[in-house]
This record gives sequence, structure tokens and C-alpha cells, in this order.
Amino acid sequence: MALKTYRELDAWKFSTELVVEIYKLTSTWPTKHRFGLASQIERASVSIPANIAEGYGRLHRGDYVHHLSIANGSLAKVETHLHIAVKLDLIDRETGLELWSKLQSIGKL
Repeated sequence: MALKTYRELDAWKFSTELVVEIYKLTSTWPTKHRFGLASQIERASVSIPANIAEGYGRLHRGDYVHHLSIANGSLAKVETHLHIAVKLDLIDRETGLELWSKLQSIGKL
């Protein structure tokens, strides 16, 4: 059965849920990180479902694959930002691992 919309894609659904988690998490960070790391991780997380949706909306398979590649790159950025956030004690290691696990699951989709 063909999908009617990108909103039916599990990767899109799970990555939008991840965006909400990231925004809730970064809202607790000190103000001095709002325009640096917080902004970077928020933008990278939003880029994942946004590129999945944009690629799905393109007419050519090559465009779709290109946007999935961009989404995958954004996923790697979020992983890197989480790693840095743990090192800066902005989040605890357990929270970082939980989010990293979700990112791995999204990446496999």
C-alpha cells in the first residue's frame, strides 16, 4: 500500500517527537547556552523531519534520496551536540544515551 503523505512515515513521526524532546531539554539550559549549543541542536533536530518531508514532496527519487541524506547528516549533528552537552554537564549521561538511542532508531528507518 502506497503512502499518501510523509506524515505516515515512521522516521518523520519519531523525528518530530525527538524535536519536542530536544526543545524541552534545551529550555532548561542556562541562558548563556541559548544562542550557542541550544540553538544548534534545536535547528539540527528540526532539520531531520523537515528534510524527510521536503524530500517526500519532491517529484524525483533522486531529490528524495538527497533530502534523506541531508536528514541523516542533521541526525549526526544532533548526536554530536548531545555528546558535547554531556561533556559540558548540560545533560546527564543517561539522558544523552536515551536520546542517542532514539537517534539510532530514527537513522535505521
